[in-house]
Amino acid sequence: MPKAQGTVLEIDLKALKHNVEFLKSRLQPNTKFLAVVKAFAYGSNSVEVAKYLEELHVDYFAVAYVSEGVVLREAGITTPILVLHPLPESFETIIEHCLEPSLYSHRVLKAFLAIAENKKQTDYPIHLKFNTGLNRLGFSETDIPNILSTLQDVKAIKVSSLFSHLAASEDLKEKEFTLQQIEQFKKIASVIIKGLGYKPMLHQCNTSGILNYPMAHFDMVRSGIGMHGHGNDPKYNSYFKPIATLKTTISQIHILKKGDSLGYNRALIATETVRTATLPIGHADGITRAYGNRKGYVIINNQKAYIIGNVCMDMIMVDVTTIDCNEGDEVIIFGTEYTAEQFSETINSISYEILPAISQRIKRVFYR
Repeated sequence: MPKAQGTVLEIDLKALKHNVEFLKSRLQPNTKFLAVVKAFAYGSNSVEVAKYLEELHVDYFAVAYVSEGVVLREAGITTPILVLHPLPESFETIIEHCLEPSLYSHRVLKAFLAIAENKKQTDYPIHLKFNTGLNRLGFSETDIPNILSTLQDVKAIKVSSLFSHLAASEDLKEKEFTLQQIEQFKKIASVIIKGLGYKPMLHQCNTSGILNYPMAHFDMVRSGIGMHGHGNDPKYNSYFKPIATLKTTISQIHILKKGDSLGYNRALIATETVRTATLPIGHADGITRAYGNRKGYVIINNQKAYIIGNVCMDMIMVDVTTIDCNEGDEVIIFGTEYTAEQFSETINSISYEILPAISQRIKRVFYR
């Protein structure tokens, strides 16, 4: 890839293909693959990523909110799209754009049913989400009789899938809890299927579930972070290729003498001569203040350059005292060798946080 000219987020679609193929290699041939492209496809670009994933013939997409699904439909995406957290005020928009809602409580189930009947729908696909321990969204097991009663003799909607979400599939110390979640979901699904008189798709596994719990792949699996090259487990990292590289350049180099201060609030007072480089990226771009004051570091000419002083809105300063570099040189914030996961670990965070936090004002460049 070319050297950076300013700040840019490079997306390697070939690496995306590699990751999808690796994840699919863990599945049985008939297990469907749902690609999670919420939050701008984890900070890249949901339209570009979804278009490429359609070329790879994924079976489903998932987004968090209705507006994200509308963007995909307006871009020409035709693959089914599951909306994971729809709100009743968006239900008419869901139907207008052929999106499929996750219904997680009696309130939203009845509200969507009323809209579907009003719009004279027949067998409109819905997805019922069950809470098996994450305690975030979802029906409980005790809700089943009421669900079946509500759906009895209904023509406007039809259950396309039953699903749940694993809470700690990446942490094998929580294996007992995860296995309990899987068994509870199987029990719930069995009762619902019997009550409905037909079998919807079942899905429960996220990326870590795909890797660690093959007995729970069921009819479909869901992956988001895995497609972007992060497996939540060091033993699997070598099988993935991070797709995102965040680059910038050195804007200016300064020499601080003993006693000179750096940045807002004079967060650094030089105790000796320090050579610093200013980079055109800051907390408005997703590099939060937590990375400042020698917590986080970037890579310049294959060497670590620690972020010093407080992170500014549009700039950070790094220590290049021992690094041979010049104004205009390329800087790697994170990429394939020094990954987003490693960068985020410097502030005890995770790749899930830094990737979607990268500002949309940063130029995205896609490579096949």
